[in-house]
Amino acid sequence: MALYRHDSDFAITVNRQDLMHSRRHESELELARLGCAHLVGRKESRVLVGGLGMGYTLRQALDMVDTDAKVVVGELLSAVVEWNRDFLGELNGQPLKDKRVEVKTCDVVELISHSKNEYDAILLDIDNGPSAVTDSGNDRLYGRKGILACQRALRKGGTLAVWSSESCPVFEKVLLRCNFHVRGFRVSAHKGSKSRTCFIWVASESRSALPPAGKVDTAQRQAMGARKVEPARQ
Repeated sequence: MALYRHDSDFAITVNRQDLMHSRRHESELELARLGCAHLVGRKESRVLVGGLGMGYTLRQALDMVDTDAKVVVGELLSAVVEWNRDFLGELNGQPLKDKRVEVKTCDVVELISHSKNEYDAILLDIDNGPSAVTDSGNDRLYGRKGILACQRALRKGGTLAVWSSESCPVFEKVLLRCNFHVRGFRVSAHKGSKSRTCFIWVASESRSALPPAGKVDTAQRQAMGARKVEPARQ
């Protein structure tokens, strides 16, 4: 893994392939907007951000929660944390310096597994989502066992928001079988552009905690064949 800079742009690569780029961060912002929508104005909320990346999801979450909130960041790679402190913080207002933030350099799967009724929102941006490109062990998080662990870690009315590079009907079925209400959203990687899209699921045991549904993706609904899912907006 390496960090590259060109003028004001940054890129993190794995085996010389782009994993993330500072020009493509709109979907990371949307992850927090969708996953924390129910927390606006709520006191003493607790949020877990799984995967620090370039700090955009953390930045957006901090902008949405109250001044007495607590945001825990679980990041596996110490280099990513160091890069955010030394270089990437300039992209988004130095979120790691916010007193509401606690960074844990650890496996977020283990962090979630040891939590119970802890968080009002869990925002996951681990690898490329359920398809797991760089870490084949990510099925520990996106399989039934991992989703049930997330469910236990959430407080009543809490939400689980998951970022992915692509849609995955199989993963949606896992969420549904864990008795979550689910909504899926197609979002742009670049603000104002539809040339490249990503996918975000928001799940909760409380339907009222979910963000408003967008345009229904009929093909996705047919693929799911499920009553509780309210699929993607374009």
